[in-house]
Amino acid sequence: MKPIKTLATAALVSGVSILGFSAQAAENPMVGGAPMYADKNIVENAVNSADHETLVAAVKAAGLVETLSGPGPFTVFAPTDDAFAMLKAGTVETLLEPQHKDQLAKILACHVVSADAMSTAIKGMIDDDGGVHPVPTVGGCTLQARYEGDKIMIEDERGRMANVTIADVDQSNGVIHVIDRVLLPAE
Repeated sequence: MKPIKTLATAALVSGVSILGFSAQAAENPMVGGAPMYADKNIVENAVNSADHETLVAAVKAAGLVETLSGPGPFTVFAPTDDAFAMLKAGTVETLLEPQHKDQLAKILACHVVSADAMSTAIKGMIDDDGGVHPVPTVGGCTLQARYEGDKIMIEDERGRMANVTIADVDQSNGVIHVIDRVLLPAE
């Protein structure tokens, strides 16, 4: 019986692509008009992205700055400000209120995996699982990863699909994959 890989095992293979070339050898892409530095952690880089102001505000409001600044490793599917704007009107403002801190933390934790998984490792796991790979998150959600060509897609527990628009943003404590939709837990 073939062992089932998970993103948690990706920490062991994240520095090497399926083809044997280093996935981290390439220079980090710019995100939100800002350079992303591989020697800075997820929070240190995210605060510089003009496209992630809502995410940064949410991480602060949920009390997750210290966690995401920690050693990790983490893979973060980072929704843009435009992704947050797609939520029902008033949702973001409500979630940022102190009395909704636990709900906000749950939603954000459904964007975080406790592994350092570059896109080549994710695609390899998708291939190993026959086209769809379950992705357990630190928030208890199970996302479904798939890809077409070079485009990785992440389905949340409500059946909503997010596209990875910028992959493999290397961090000192993991990797960020920018996505175009907020991932939500099951209702």
